[in-house]
Amino acid sequence: MKIYTKTGDRGMTSLVGGQRVAKNSARLESYGTVDELNSCLGIVRAYVSAAETAEELVEIQSRLFDLGGNLATDPADLKVKVCIREEDIAFLEHAIDRMDAALSPMRYFVLPGGSPAVSFCHLARTVCRRAERRILDLAESAEVDSRILQYINRLSDYLFVLSRKLSQDEGAEEMKWVPRKDG
Repeated sequence: MKIYTKTGDRGMTSLVGGQRVAKNSARLESYGTVDELNSCLGIVRAYVSAAETAEELVEIQSRLFDLGGNLATDPADLKVKVCIREEDIAFLEHAIDRMDAALSPMRYFVLPGGSPAVSFCHLARTVCRRAERRILDLAESAEVDSRILQYINRLSDYLFVLSRKLSQDEGAEEMKWVPRKDG
């Protein structure tokens, strides 16, 4: 089977189920950004050394494939409507709580950076926030399971806390944001 079909050469593509849509539609933007986020998480995973964190990231990447598949499916053809479960959201919350308990309290905003893992974690966090915005765009014209939005929102929180935990574990400095003062 060839990887190229030539059917998208004029800016259209098929959803799961066969419906043709524009490549810049809200649906494509939503699951395309989730795909981009998943790739960012693969980079983060390549830089982490803790097995527990790598395993969490594999789980999250798998759920993002489920989520993206849901978003890529014509709602009329959607046989399995539940792609994200309450326990998937709880998984992120437990991981956030576990990492947060090992960190000093936040007293200031931090500048993204410190190490490759931390930097890519911040990049993933910002792509996650964009994915959330694209999914909200889709939700204005189509039904989107509320757990998808909860999961993506919680995932951006997870990625922020993970960036702080990686900074701590790697001994990387968290650079404090110092706002410019007028006058």
